[in-house]
Amino acid sequence: MSLPIMPLLTIELLIALVCAHLLADFVFQTTNMVLNKHRPVFMLMHGLHVFALTALFSGGAMALSLGIALTHVAIDAIKVHLAPDTLRTYLLDQCAHLVILLCAVMWLPNALLEPWWPPLSTDMIQVALVLSGLITATMAGGPAVGHLMARYKFDAQLDGLEYAGRIIGLMERGLIFLMVMIGEPSGIGFLIAAKSILRFDTVSRDQKMSEYVIIGTLASFGWALAASFATMATMRALGY
Repeated sequence: MSLPIMPLLTIELLIALVCAHLLADFVFQTTNMVLNKHRPVFMLMHGLHVFALTALFSGGAMALSLGIALTHVAIDAIKVHLAPDTLRTYLLDQCAHLVILLCAVMWLPNALLEPWWPPLSTDMIQVALVLSGLITATMAGGPAVGHLMARYKFDAQLDGLEYAGRIIGLMERGLIFLMVMIGEPSGIGFLIAAKSILRFDTVSRDQKMSEYVIIGTLASFGWALAASFATMATMRALGY
């Protein structure tokens, strides 16, 4: 069954643009680029990534790609220079980017959306949709959970491998996405049990650490589940 809100071609273009945005923001944007985004050269580099990926996924709609890249850089500049680095700011930043993409496909003249080469096929749109869901569940979830847990990190007195928590979070959210996509969400219960067993010795000796792990785990699992089921619902609505 097709979605009744927008024509299918418009929805497929939106999926392509969202996938390009997620690749630019979470795959091609390195940690070094994020930390130095206040420097013009790094902001320009990120803008070029946005432009190139948007052009590639939109079939070479150059005017559209340039407009999205410029607005993307403007939103990021406002975030970096005027807003505090918090969970609310992170979510608002991502929402602003997505609103720009939605407005672009709905209200820009067709002449600005005209591709220079064939746009993504229906099969590739399906791949882009699944890839978007995977990036949202895994890499986009990392900063969200990190911002949420930042206020508790000092009290928990963490002592472990550098970046280990980030890698564990990526892996567990990726496994959750995989289980939902293959129709085996019951496997998530075994993932929770395994993590509980592995963490039992540490958390049983420290209440603050125990609460820290519980909050972080629930936030990480909740984010991944929401992204996974949203992806599945979109695929079903589009008849994929």
